[in-house]
Amino acid sequence: MAIGVPVSGMSLASETRRAAENYPFLITALRAGVVNYTAAARFLDIDGETDAVATALRRYAEELPEYESSAGDVRVTMTSGIGPLEDPADAEADGGDRTLAVGGSAFGPGGEGYTAIVASGEIDASSLSSGLAALELAGIDVAGAGFDGEELLVVIERLDGANAVRVIERVLESRSNE
Repeated sequence: MAIGVPVSGMSLASETRRAAENYPFLITALRAGVVNYTAAARFLDIDGETDAVATALRRYAEELPEYESSAGDVRVTMTSGIGPLEDPADAEADGGDRTLAVGGSAFGPGGEGYTAIVASGEIDASSLSSGLAALELAGIDVAGAGFDGEELLVVIERLDGANAVRVIERVLESRSNE
């Protein structure tokens, strides 16, 4: 359940926008035009009439840029034999190919137990976000993920590889059909 945060001195419209912006999924849904405004108004739990909050959300949605897909020509591949690297410096030993390093942790070739799902082409950071959400809904645990502007990479358990490829392909295909 959402927590209402009344802010004194703000108009209902301003308070509604501020509350909505605390939930990126709601902004995405507003941009895509797939929101039940009354249900969203109840979710935000703002002091005021539900209908007035719903109207404020509707007006806010009209001002937001339309949801656009950046996906188009995308290629998804799977590379097995990925595992944690003891030394993150080893992540650069293979030229960074199919490797993920964040902070003191890294995944790279030569390991066991994990698979890398790589998507390249017309993608953006929101492609990774959508992919991670879809993997979570599919019950596939993600060990690591990254995006470098040209490719997204998701590290998952080896046995989830084929299902993860299908999930990522489906997400990117649906984004290209928007």
